Amino acid sequence: MPSQLDFKGLIPAITVPFNEDFSIDAPGLTKLSRWLAGQPGIKALMTNGHTGEVFSLTPRERAEVTRITVDAVAGRIPIISSVVCEGINDAIEQALMAREAGASALDIMPPHHWLRFGFRPQHVIDYFTAIGEACGLPLVVHVYPAWTKSSFSSSLLADLAQLDVVHAFKIGTREMNKYARDLKAIRAVAPDKALLTCHDEYLLASMVQGVDGALVGFASLVPGLINDLLEAVHAGDLKKAMQIQGLIDPLKDAVYGEGEPTGEAHACMKAAMAAAGLIDRGTVRPPTIAPSPEELVRIEAAVRSAGLVQRPAA
Repeated sequence: MPSQLDFKGLIPAITVPFNEDFSIDAPGLTKLSRWLAGQPGIKALMTNGHTGEVFSLTPRERAEVTRITVDAVAGRIPIISSVVCEGINDAIEQALMAREAGASALDIMPPHHWLRFGFRPQHVIDYFTAIGEACGLPLVVHVYPAWTKSSFSSSLLADLAQLDVVHAFKIGTREMNKYARDLKAIRAVAPDKALLTCHDEYLLASMVQGVDGALVGFASLVPGLINDLLEAVHAGDLKKAMQIQGLIDPLKDAVYGEGEPTGEAHACMKAAMAAAGLIDRGTVRPPTIAPSPEELVRIEAAVRSAGLVQRPAA
């Protein structure tokens, strides 16, 4: 097992630019990856998350996205790749593909049949253990919302925290009472393992619970503001943190509206990134639907108002 990476800080879950024919825009992904890698406070990038439209990518494309991103950052920061599939053998195969592509760690999402049928705790322990032993990479536990059937109990999270293969938790509980219990349960048994909020839609509220960082797709758009927010929280400067969150809110509202991140919300963020000049176009793969003309007007106005327009160097 490699020495533990520093996951404590800001980790953008990177979006994937597509060409108009829906193929991967490799030069666009390279430019975006290099730009993000140079932003203050960035500890790693994560490929193949929901923000990266992972469900629209084939396993080979997922490995290719990771390879492009690894090559782009040229060792400046590590790359984490998400693994999302239905069984242990498939997970091991994709984990090995990600490792071969250059990933330094893996974010492990729950198999999606757990969303339909639920699971036994031993299923989860066996799943993470098998993947970790097969690939030899540090694992990040991707914690799904409390309202899903693939939600992990606080006691199960504590059990996962005691596995040597697990190094961090990407926590998207989205029910603040359980979120607090989850953090406490993990801290009690593994105080040094990284706890990362992935609540893009209410960053400040989730950060002040005592997390070590944030692993969020929204950081593909506003890494500087989110890093400033995280630093203010860690410094105990709530007044400054509230001011920064106030700058984030109009953009958050334009992207996520009143709900959680969804495929269409990720499409809105892509549109915002295109309006800001971070990617050339906001193309999303079907069945995700691009923003309506009315939504585009609202998104572009929010980007202009925030002064986000910039051009990453090639």
